[in-house]
Amino acid sequence: MRTGIFVGSFNPFTVGHDSIVTRALPLFDRLVIGVVGDQVHKPDMPSAEERIKAIADLYRDEPRIEVKPYYGLAVDFARAENAHFIVKGVRSVKDFEYEREQADVNRQLSGVETILLYAEPQYSSISSTMVRELQHFGVDVSPYLPHKNH
Repeated sequence: MRTGIFVGSFNPFTVGHDSIVTRALPLFDRLVIGVVGDQVHKPDMPSAEERIKAIADLYRDEPRIEVKPYYGLAVDFARAENAHFIVKGVRSVKDFEYEREQADVNRQLSGVETILLYAEPQYSSISSTMVRELQHFGVDVSPYLPHKNH
């Protein structure tokens, strides 16, 4: 079984994240969305349980997708899930450089390969940080959050 993981804090899970999941899914028999557990303390961050539930609800009709908490290194989570691939989204050159370095280290540590999917142009400026900031100022962020059932 070909398994990939897609990891992040997903605070919140955006339309950009949804695009990466939707586009990565055909590559795998199983895609595990790993949500950073509660050991990471960011201001106003919903609990891992809340974030997991929201994402799991989004994909409840897609049996190939599982949503789980993860702690520690992504490569350790990949190993625990018997995944040989980490899926990452890339919006910019800055993202690319960071992810390239991470991919090199992850491959050296574990042999796990990283698959980079470029953000669709309409999502290239959307980030969880941007959504949180807009929320803070009372802006309706619903256009940046996925609302569909897959």
